[in-house]
Amino acid sequence: MCGIVGIVGSQPVAPLIVDALKRLEYRGYDSAGVATIEKGELARRRAEGKLVNLERLVGAEPLAGTIGIGHTRWATHGVPNETNAHPHFSNGVAIVHNGIIENFAELRDELRADGYEFASQTDTEVVAHLVARELAHGAKPVEAAHNALKRLQGAFALAIMFKGDDDLIVGARNGPPLAVGHGEGEMFLGSDAIALAPFTNAITYLEDGDWAVVRRSGIAIFDMNGDAVERKRQQSLGTSFMVDKGNHRHFMEKEIHEQPEVIGHTLAHYLDFTSSRAKPLDLPFDFAKLDRIAISACGTAYLAGLIGKYWFERYARLPVDIDIASEFRYREMPILKGSAAFFVSQSGETADTLASLRYCRQAGVPIGAIVNVRESTIARESDVILPTLAGPEIGVASTKAFTCQLSVLAALAVRAAAARGAVSADDEKAMVRSLSEAPRYATQVLKLESQIEKVARELSHYRHVLYLGRDTNYPLAMEGALKLKEISYIHAEGYAAGELKHGPIALIDEKMPVIVIAPHDRIFEKTVSNMQEVAARGGKIILITDQKGAASASVDTLETIVLPDVPEFIAPIVYALPIQLLAYYTAVFMGTDVDQPRNLAKSVTVE
Repeated sequence: MCGIVGIVGSQPVAPLIVDALKRLEYRGYDSAGVATIEKGELARRRAEGKLVNLERLVGAEPLAGTIGIGHTRWATHGVPNETNAHPHFSNGVAIVHNGIIENFAELRDELRADGYEFASQTDTEVVAHLVARELAHGAKPVEAAHNALKRLQGAFALAIMFKGDDDLIVGARNGPPLAVGHGEGEMFLGSDAIALAPFTNAITYLEDGDWAVVRRSGIAIFDMNGDAVERKRQQSLGTSFMVDKGNHRHFMEKEIHEQPEVIGHTLAHYLDFTSSRAKPLDLPFDFAKLDRIAISACGTAYLAGLIGKYWFERYARLPVDIDIASEFRYREMPILKGSAAFFVSQSGETADTLASLRYCRQAGVPIGAIVNVRESTIARESDVILPTLAGPEIGVASTKAFTCQLSVLAALAVRAAAARGAVSADDEKAMVRSLSEAPRYATQVLKLESQIEKVARELSHYRHVLYLGRDTNYPLAMEGALKLKEISYIHAEGYAAGELKHGPIALIDEKMPVIVIAPHDRIFEKTVSNMQEVAARGGKIILITDQKGAASASVDTLETIVLPDVPEFIAPIVYALPIQLLAYYTAVFMGTDVDQPRNLAKSVTVE
């Protein structure tokens, strides 16, 4: 995940910014840079690789400005090198950026037509040129930044600095987090409170759609319409914890809200958004020559793998065997020549998953590890590491790790489909474009939080809940039930909707809420029939669907949660968020320990 730091101070800020960036190293990065204003002019230092490279450069070639912005970059658009490193400049504008500008290609073409030249491969540079163009048309810096922001689509956090004004940084947030730190005669910006902990513990967190004018005297915060808004100033515990909760009550809530950012970074690791193609991967096998894939995992990771099975088989025409790792290790599955195995684990230390990996290792099967911890045992014992870039996940109930696992599996399915000739070049591009939109859709879903909170209050009054879904929504139904039982201790089960009449329908009465996950897809009407069967028996239906589904369901519901219309391919990633929020708020109303639920551990390292 990219990291942003900005300081409007009273002493040379470059060393302070580099030090603050070190506190964001846990987010991961592949290059770094810092820019200041010296005697009215912009100056910068950038370096590929670890922060020590930037630190040495700044030590050898100091920057003297008392205002500056800094950045650690995870490559999304463009390879990791100094040219693509932030900050980016354009005619007196300096900018750092976290996220993905979805309409960058359209904006780039427009700017090129106006004579703007691009030095990098990044989507970020279009923002610098947009602001510069507004300045050229006569706008003042703050107005220029606001006008440019209104043109952007996607999930982003930004910090913008202007030549000739050493008392102004404009910050903006739409998805990825951004915090403002308050000092005495100085102000700060950071991706989280950890970066700002050495400077201040007085923090204001920007909300989605906010942009801020930051000066030494304080901040003014506005919405995208330009109307002033108030945001609470609070004390941060960033000095005490490596990763703090920010303005959230629980780590789980914070991690749910981090998903637009981490999904984007994970996808960008595997997909080239510039060309809308899957990136080449150095794999120990050739997808085109595989006969089967084996996937093994536990808990939530297993359910991510189950969704991956649908994707590999549907789009790449590649058969998949998937097992819960504790079963895989004992059932002595024959591993055939022409197979490969993927093992999915947040921690990379799950005992049963590791034992299953070693079984495949003995069979001579090439192994890929889909893990969130690159130094973990599963990662070390695999032939290739396929990282999820979720960052540290503190809450025991997995949220952002799950959607990042889905992101890796979706990207691999695209790679496999292209390698096997199962999709055309145009289809591959369409799939990549759909995935590139997932962070924006995730951000839109988070705006439904207040509605979902009300539904959760009602749900907290029940002791049993049934989840239903078809196709990829069936594993999501099981994941929704798992999340609810993990943290609220309400008994919940997830079923394939087509199985309703094969037993579960006996449970349906007025005391049984039924949560139905049903975007309007090719089998939507089948799911509606199941909902009618529930309604006829007095069951209370909570429907999670899209606008078309809500309009055509023709069934009375206790509540309908209407998500944005999304391509079918990415629906499992987007629909994961409302079921997480529903479980989270239900647990909050139940008064349980959300982050550390009873009897559970984050990493199951024994059988």
